Amino acid sequence: MNSRERVLTALRHQEPDRVPIDLDGMASTGIMAVAYNRLKAHLGMTGGETKMYDVGQQLAHPEPPILERFGVDVLPLPGAINPTWQPWTLPDGSPALVPSTFNPVQNERGDWLIVNGAGQVTARMPAGGLYFDGVYHPLAEVNTVAEIEAFMDAWPDISDEALAWLRGEAQRLHETTDKAIMAHFGGNILESAQSLRGWEQFMVDMAGQPKLAEALAQKLADRWIANLTRYLDAVGDYVHIIQMGDDLGTQSGPQMSPRMYRQIIKPAHRRVYECVKANSDLYIFLHTCGSIYKLIPDLIEVGVDILNPVQISAAEMDPVRLKREFGRDVTFWGGGANTQHVLPNATPGEVRQHVRELIEIFAPGGGFVFCQVHNIQANVPPENVVAMFETALEFGRYS
Repeated sequence: MNSRERVLTALRHQEPDRVPIDLDGMASTGIMAVAYNRLKAHLGMTGGETKMYDVGQQLAHPEPPILERFGVDVLPLPGAINPTWQPWTLPDGSPALVPSTFNPVQNERGDWLIVNGAGQVTARMPAGGLYFDGVYHPLAEVNTVAEIEAFMDAWPDISDEALAWLRGEAQRLHETTDKAIMAHFGGNILESAQSLRGWEQFMVDMAGQPKLAEALAQKLADRWIANLTRYLDAVGDYVHIIQMGDDLGTQSGPQMSPRMYRQIIKPAHRRVYECVKANSDLYIFLHTCGSIYKLIPDLIEVGVDILNPVQISAAEMDPVRLKREFGRDVTFWGGGANTQHVLPNATPGEVRQHVRELIEIFAPGGGFVFCQVHNIQANVPPENVVAMFETALEFGRYS
């Protein structure tokens, strides 16, 4: 069974020859560039290039020898045209390549700042930090639905040039590899609204100005759908999974009550996901962090096929309960290793035992793709990365 067959079998809730494995299928199943360089050194790999494609999260694309060593079954279709690259030095002093459009500046405190063409600071990485945080919210000061609609109507559509490149890249990946292909689309409603308004302000909107919040959610859905139909027409014949995102949870519970989700966010989710179903046969992958147990029935109802990252360390996210209650209706893509506590702190032997126990819970009957909970962080020892994937290969086989 090749990789593509393996993944598609698991997504049909059947058992393939082994549990499929993902590393870097999307920008929450990957590895930070610092950890990647350390992993390469640990494995004795010289040469090659560490390309840090996601500068916010500092993620590197694993190279083919790593993908093959760890039995990775999924490849990403990027969300934009591949960049040209330039040298960069990572926070630990090791080298990487970054997109040539990445040109941050440092202030007097040593913070790295990303500045847009209008001179506005849009993201900041504090001195000694490892990530860039978004700090610019263009709709933070608006007060009316009309202002929101005017801003959203001016949002640019995906260009014909970008669609042509994406179609060619999707076709290349489909025809030259046997991997399952995951298309990065996004379609974020809550996260986009929080980015545009500011996290705190949009939470206040949902509680105190629900009509304003609903208007923004629906205008976001309008814009995503306008792009989605063209996107699916371009790449739908060559990809198998479409990746959406919206972090709905915190460590202790959903960001909002189920009632508020159903009133404001769910109708927009439904419209976007129904567009996918009406225009393709792709599986809908939703990345949504945190404790989302109370929202899973709603997500299944609006068409989500795959949940990621399956944050097993969050409240109410017990693996046994998740598999028992939802394992017939949704695929768990993640939950294979706790990245908050186990991967950075355990011994390789403890990692092996941890991963084996989780595979035994999630794997039966299919509906499981192995990867760690979210990205492999900079402080994860390379020995633990190796132990995690080798255990998945060894104990993920179906009898």
